[in-house]
Amino acid sequence: MSAAYRLNRLFHPASGRCIDVAVDHGFFGEPPFLRGIEDMAAAVDTLVAAGPEAIQLTVGQAGLLQGRPGRDKPALVLRTDVANIYGPRRPDDPFSLVIDDAVGHAVRLDAACVVVNLFDIPGMDRLRRQCIENIVALRTACDRAAMPLMVEPLVMTAGEGGYGVDGDADRIVALVRQAAELGADVIKADPTDDLEAYGRVVQAGRVPVLVRGGGRVTDEEILRRTKAVLDQGAAGIVYGRNIIQHADPGAMTRALAAVVHHGAEPAEAARELAGAAA
Repeated sequence: MSAAYRLNRLFHPASGRCIDVAVDHGFFGEPPFLRGIEDMAAAVDTLVAAGPEAIQLTVGQAGLLQGRPGRDKPALVLRTDVANIYGPRRPDDPFSLVIDDAVGHAVRLDAACVVVNLFDIPGMDRLRRQCIENIVALRTACDRAAMPLMVEPLVMTAGEGGYGVDGDADRIVALVRQAAELGADVIKADPTDDLEAYGRVVQAGRVPVLVRGGGRVTDEEILRRTKAVLDQGAAGIVYGRNIIQHADPGAMTRALAAVVHHGAEPAEAARELAGAAA
């Protein structure tokens, strides 16, 4: 079996693009990340009804998706690593640990893909090395099982307390290129501050690049950003909080689908949200 066969599940048959909704936030143990997904069964029900190509879950929650009968459901993207760098203060001992037998779990859960982080945080060379070790071990295990590997290069910088995303195009391009060199089949990368520079990220990745949503922004901003990165060659999106913390996650998923799969302009797609609020 080729990994490409599994990878086909991630991409819409007509547009060739992907909407992956990340609902793996509880893995990281941060209370603010749970807003909107306190009831995971209800959250997954809502997302399945909205029809994204994939839902990103952990080994402990994947059954909420894969236990559903029938074939008409989103593909599973399995989160394989847990990290402690998302909190309000800088950790004393930063880590990113991959679950035991990650690819075995993915095969048994019939996942379409596994995902792992690649952090770039100034002064954290040991964490960067740990991420690289995680990726090279997963790459070998994925090859044996014909399981696609999604790498999430995450460029961060020190904030007032903890760490935040750095949208510097040069740093993002360099880390995405490293992910490609390490053998990623798909890359999940942050948007650049200058969205017109995102074509450089796509070029560096060479494999399909999906754009990470990051922190919560306005509806207008997320729709505008989505259109901009798609115009620069992105193959789709992986959004979490901008969908699951929305007042109507289903309507937001459908609005994003209008942009991603049907080429709608942001203002046109926003009608889906206006209709939901009416």
